[in-house]
Amino acid sequence: MSESKKPRLALIGLVLVALVGSLGFYFSRSTETNASEALDQAKVSKKLQSLTELDGKAPSHRTLDVQTWKTAEGAKVLFVAAPELPMFDMRLIFAAGSSQDGDKPGLAVLTNAMLNEGIAGKDVGKIAEGFEGLGASFGNGAYKDMAVASLRSLSDVDKRTPALKLFADVVGKPTFPADSLARIKNQLLAGFEYQKQNPGKLASLELINRLYGNHPYAHSSDGNAQSVPPITVAQLRAFHEKAYAAGNVVIALVGDLSRSEAEAIAAQMSVALPKGPALAKIEQPVEPKASTGHIEFPSKQTNLMLAQLGIDRDDPDYAAVSLGNQILGGGGFGTRLMSEVREKRGLTYGVYSGFTPMQVRGPFMINLQTRAEMSEGTLKLVQDVLADYLKTGPTQKELDDAKRELAGSFPLSTASNADIVGQLGAMGFYDLPLSYLEDFMQQSQSLTVEQVTAAMNKHLSTDKMVIVSAGPTVPQKPLPAPTDKPSEQPLGVPEH
Repeated sequence: MSESKKPRLALIGLVLVALVGSLGFYFSRSTETNASEALDQAKVSKKLQSLTELDGKAPSHRTLDVQTWKTAEGAKVLFVAAPELPMFDMRLIFAAGSSQDGDKPGLAVLTNAMLNEGIAGKDVGKIAEGFEGLGASFGNGAYKDMAVASLRSLSDVDKRTPALKLFADVVGKPTFPADSLARIKNQLLAGFEYQKQNPGKLASLELINRLYGNHPYAHSSDGNAQSVPPITVAQLRAFHEKAYAAGNVVIALVGDLSRSEAEAIAAQMSVALPKGPALAKIEQPVEPKASTGHIEFPSKQTNLMLAQLGIDRDDPDYAAVSLGNQILGGGGFGTRLMSEVREKRGLTYGVYSGFTPMQVRGPFMINLQTRAEMSEGTLKLVQDVLADYLKTGPTQKELDDAKRELAGSFPLSTASNADIVGQLGAMGFYDLPLSYLEDFMQQSQSLTVEQVTAAMNKHLSTDKMVIVSAGPTVPQKPLPAPTDKPSEQPLGVPEH
């Protein structure tokens, strides 16, 4: 349910989708043993050693043979056969995120969270035991654009068949037990109380509200303390019937399956879902006026957030602005923002920028924490760095370095079945071409300084920023002069 975003890689749009669907699995993992930790360290050491053997050669990556079709009920399917391991990953991606909440913020998140709380004859505990007993794992989550349900299972028919039956019942026929709804509502309400003590979250909520106004992206995916309590089981059922329909889903499948087996699995999932068409795409947001807001909060640090509308997921400039942002503030140490704000002046633990492309224009955002007594000067510095970058663009060296970093990280986008199923889900959900990954790399590697500069200026402007700060009002101090060794180092851990 978290909406925190700190893009680091140029492939963030697709990598994020892959990550989103795996969060449930990740947090359900048991504590690692000492033996497994030692094994992990050995694997890391081996990987690091292998990098020295590349000798300047470009890293290899898997070429995906993506197959696609539609089920009789209208579900879109993308499939990649991967027989190397006796298992498969499946992800169902519904256009059922919080942008479909209407006047009930939190409805999409609650509906998705309730999927595995009960089916006919099984409560949440029995469902969990069922997946665990089959060596399978279930994951789910709901976000701005989408809701996700995922299954990882052994491909052996004796294990696969019951795992698929249980998964189909969980996603297609949830019972929405009232006691579970009350428990999950209480968890959300506790989270809203915690948010009051988190200046970064308060600033984020205010920023998105200012940026999107009355648009469906404006409210938090989790809803709020006023909207969540009145939501009823009947409303969850109605939302599920509409938004979890077979015509509103993309089915991504990767693993040890034949085409005929994949078709049978996709058909089984499609039949298990409510019948219905795809939901209408939401409208584009209206460009907001530039504004500045402040949230008073007792703290030693001030959260600074700057944003404006960015691009949607199928914008032809996606590769150019992704690479351009990588140089500005999306790549950690060595970026323009990190160099000027942290490395030369010690004003922050970290400063990041990023585009979050979605079905319609998602935000471009810069965020950081800094000393309260230097917050005004730091904000001005960040604005100046952005203005200078838009004026001059990247240097040829910066662009070449970003391209090399992208080429080095690209193989990770298809390193595992879970990575691939996330890529397929994104391609299907955002109607990207099946050759998208190769196209993206080729386009990125051919970009010039002039093309990146033009794209960044086309989609960003220094006079359109919506700015929100959260922290105390204190007398301000001048910023230190830039130096290779700042006299004050950034705090080791950001507050909150």
